[in-house]
Amino acid sequence: MEAITDFLKQPFPWYVAGPLIGLFVPLFLIIGNKSFGISSTLRHFCSACIPIKKSYFSYNWKEEIWSFFFVAGIFVGGYLAGFIQPEEFSINLSPEALLTFKKLGVNNLEGLLPKELFNWNNLLSIKGFLFFICGGFLIGFGTRYANGCTSGHSIMGLSLLNPASLIATIGFFIGGLISTHLFISYLLSL
Repeated sequence: MEAITDFLKQPFPWYVAGPLIGLFVPLFLIIGNKSFGISSTLRHFCSACIPIKKSYFSYNWKEEIWSFFFVAGIFVGGYLAGFIQPEEFSINLSPEALLTFKKLGVNNLEGLLPKELFNWNNLLSIKGFLFFICGGFLIGFGTRYANGCTSGHSIMGLSLLNPASLIATIGFFIGGLISTHLFISYLLSL
C-alpha cells in the first residue's frame, strides 16, 4: 500500500498523463458513444434542477446522467489527492518560468497557486471581484458562445478533426496569452 501511495504522490510526466487523457476520448466514443467535455454537464444540471421551457434546456437530460457521475468523480479524485498528499506541494519550474513569473509580479510560488492571485484577502477586494466574478462570467460566456469548453474543444473536438474546435482552441490560446502578458501584471498591481 505504501508503494502505491508513494507512486501517487509523484506528478505524472507529460508523456504518461497526456496519453491517458487522450485514451479517454476513444474510450468514451467506443464504449458509450459519449462526448468528453465538462461544460455540458452544467447544462444538464440546469435542465434537471430548473425546468424552464427554453429550447436549449428542453431535452431528456436523464440520457446524460453519466456526466454527473463523471464530474462527481473529478471532485472525489481531487479530495483523495488532497487526502493522500496533504502537505504543501510545490511545482518544479524552470528558471526561465520563474523569471517570467517574477516579471509579471508573481513571486510567491510555494504551492500550486500563486499567493498574489489566490488568497482569502483578495476574495473581497476589487482584485478578487475582477478575478473571480468577472473572470468567471467571462469564462461562462465564452464557453456558451464557443459552444464548449477547453476540454470539449481541445481534447474531444480536435480528435474528431472538427474545424470549429480548432478555431476555438486557437482562440483559447490567444486569449490566455493576451491575459497573461497584458492584464496579469496590471491586475496584480491593484
